[in-house]
Amino acid sequence: MKAIAILPVVLLSAAFSGCVVAPARGGYGYNGYNAPAGVVYVEPNYASPGPGYAWEYHARYGWGWHHPQQGWHRGWADR
Repeated sequence: MKAIAILPVVLLSAAFSGCVVAPARGGYGYNGYNAPAGVVYVEPNYASPGPGYAWEYHARYGWGWHHPQQGWHRGWADR
């Protein structure tokens, strides 16, 4: 009789165990681009200049390729 009372709890916990996920974050490792709130995403119009570059928004120049160690492609300053 106790198994019948516990069965719905076990079934519900198994059914909803995969529903809790972390929110998606932009930047390196998630989707390759990072935009502040209110900025419209623009797709790249040329290929990545090399490994490690991510498509990001630059406050002055707009969208471009950025590398964490080498900086911005085409020599853009960091702000």
